[in-house]
Amino acid sequence: MATSLMQMPKNSLIRGTWGLKPSTPNAPAGCSHVNGYKVDNWRQNLRVIYQCFVWSGTAETRRRKAKSCICHMCGAHLNRLHSCLYCVFFGCFTKKHIHEHAKNKRHNLAIDLLYGGIYCFVCQDYIYDKDMEQIAKEEQRKAWKLVSVHSTGIGEKYTTWEPTKRELELFRHNPKRRKITTNCTIGLRGLINLGNTCFMNCIVQALTHTPLLRDFFLSDRHKCEMQSNSCLVCEMSQLFQEFYSGHRSPHIPFRLLHLVWTHARHLAGYEQQDAHEFLIAALDVLHRHCKGDTINDNGKKTNNPNHCNCIIDQIFTGGLQSDVTCQVCHGVSTTIDPFWDISLDLPGSPTPFWPLSPGGDGSTVNGENHLSGSTTLTDCLRRFTRPEHLGSNAKIKCGGCHSYQESTKQLTMKKLPIVACFHLKRFEHSAKLRRKITTYVSFPLELDMTPFMASSKESRVNGQYQQSVDVLNNDNKYSLFAVVNHQGTLESGHYTSFIRQHKDQWFKCDDAIITKASIKDVLDSEGYLLFYHKQFLEYE
Repeated sequence: MATSLMQMPKNSLIRGTWGLKPSTPNAPAGCSHVNGYKVDNWRQNLRVIYQCFVWSGTAETRRRKAKSCICHMCGAHLNRLHSCLYCVFFGCFTKKHIHEHAKNKRHNLAIDLLYGGIYCFVCQDYIYDKDMEQIAKEEQRKAWKLVSVHSTGIGEKYTTWEPTKRELELFRHNPKRRKITTNCTIGLRGLINLGNTCFMNCIVQALTHTPLLRDFFLSDRHKCEMQSNSCLVCEMSQLFQEFYSGHRSPHIPFRLLHLVWTHARHLAGYEQQDAHEFLIAALDVLHRHCKGDTINDNGKKTNNPNHCNCIIDQIFTGGLQSDVTCQVCHGVSTTIDPFWDISLDLPGSPTPFWPLSPGGDGSTVNGENHLSGSTTLTDCLRRFTRPEHLGSNAKIKCGGCHSYQESTKQLTMKKLPIVACFHLKRFEHSAKLRRKITTYVSFPLELDMTPFMASSKESRVNGQYQQSVDVLNNDNKYSLFAVVNHQGTLESGHYTSFIRQHKDQWFKCDDAIITKASIKDVLDSEGYLLFYHKQFLEYE
């Protein structure tokens, strides 16, 4: 496993940057050094700092913060700026300029200008104080209200920027521009393993490199309606900012982990979890937390199968059609259910597998190379969408015959999602057996889902798709952009991921370590979760 933060002091999780209240009678009462700060007009002074330099509710306060908040020692804007609570001084936390000021002036408290946390230089930790926390929350709510007053309903409203004469002069004298090139690494950032959290890190890498999801969060379209510090969508928004800030040092996703533990308690704890289970839990919480983020501004009812306008459903939700056909009267009962992913059986699982499809002679189907005896993603999809005889032990009551009859069931895709996620069922859990299925499955860089659509049922002969004029339908064509892999056994394993950058560049993400990968590395990997994006909606 990668680096673990299990050695972190327990108090840092109680009175640290999460701002959690002590939850047990034996928990520490908090920092005693704040008492020396609470004199005269300390409340008003603290409110002014939050209003002007932490929570920026208006364009004016943002401009003031950008202009004023620089380190008084080195002049930098970044490096985790903190403001002294006793005097007017801004200093870098990373370069310890604020530490030098605290030592020289004996000013022991400072405020983080990004997150609003209070740091004590005597305790050497972020602290919790009930009164200060209340002021921080009140000022944050005020800032949010100011944002909503000036917003269009989809986040912050920005005015068109036009350069001043001074800026135009600077442009003329500084012709060099920072360009996004094919070698640019913006968006690539490792994630520290917080103790068996590789399952979370690989899913975060896949989500942060989902093109339309990235565009949503980087365009400030989330409008939070939840209580402070409890919204997973707000944390994901901040995570996207961290990933695309240009910083190269690994990010520590402790806030994300805390929120996941809070909202999906079955994933809490430092035991290894299943990456697929985490993906579904994360999408569910994000769906519940961003229901107010409608991207249809005209008020029309959405056409996705979940009947929800949130960004999660707009991107990940598809419609799965189930047709049950009576073997006597041939009447068909059809239902359509929403899905976020498709779980596919593999050869070696207890259920009989569909015979390998044409291409066993080395030909190429759907961009996949069929080696002798190998299994492809297309094979798995054919098996998933083939008619299945339910048998005499699973008779259903036919609406036409008005009696229980044997029937066949067939699943097809009624509506395809923008992002199609395929879960290869490698972990087998039964009363008699727990094991991992290591069957190699070939998967393509480009995937055409037309053969598996409900509209293509009539084009199948003996379970095989016969190409028609619909093969030119680009709406059903996908490109691979992320792969999650599991190395090891069911009892002891490790998750990594491959993600695509700039259309044709691939990188391997192993917790904090990011390395360049070839397309061969990607396609030769075992594959556990495969992420495909609709081609015509990609913007790279």
